[in-house]
Amino acid sequence: MSGVRSAVGKPFVLIVEDEPSIVELVVYTLQQAGCESVVAGTVAQAWECLLRRPPNLILLDWMLPDHPGLVFLSRMRSDREFSDIPVMLLTAKSTEEDKVAGLDQGADDYVTKPFSPRELSARVKALLRRKTPEHGGAPLIAGALSLNPASCTVTLAGEKLEMGHAEYRLLKFLLANPERVFSRGQLLDRVWGDHVDIEERTVDVHVLRLRKALKDAEHLIRTVRSVGYMLSVKS
Repeated sequence: MSGVRSAVGKPFVLIVEDEPSIVELVVYTLQQAGCESVVAGTVAQAWECLLRRPPNLILLDWMLPDHPGLVFLSRMRSDREFSDIPVMLLTAKSTEEDKVAGLDQGADDYVTKPFSPRELSARVKALLRRKTPEHGGAPLIAGALSLNPASCTVTLAGEKLEMGHAEYRLLKFLLANPERVFSRGQLLDRVWGDHVDIEERTVDVHVLRLRKALKDAEHLIRTVRSVGYMLSVKS
């Protein structure tokens, strides 16, 4: 794999912006919103960051020193590995034609400069809730099973279930992405992030522990032969 995704925890945001004053404001705003971030000042740097650690969200300036931001966006959307990463354009281009062009190119949202930190924070949180529900605050539910991110608790028919932190993170991700099959490598990337010292077979161990912790709901975690695992409520 060319990169690793942010672990389930703080949302990880890639800021592609070359104006120092804007960068400082955006980094501070994201920090206050509970996100961690990295900054790239050019399209070339942004692509390097993307390969090194794919983010949960990208804030992308339109006008950059080497190439227009839309060139980067177009390349992303044509790459299957990165095509689903949400992108918010952050730009001084404010005409209706510009906004239509940005959204048509694949942007998920569009914020014009100058912007207020409160608006940016609200837009970022809303986009993360919509595109990466594992980072939202709403309960994740599958039948009688419920995970509350606010209290970090899991209940089955009202009864609290005890499980380790690794199993909790795995369950949180699977609940946020029901009926989708993930390989062991994908789960390592999406749940644990940088997994240099973790082997893929470790996922099998955590799945076994999670099933045991889920008790009567263990059937929700399904093995897809030769592929990986998924959470499904379908019989």
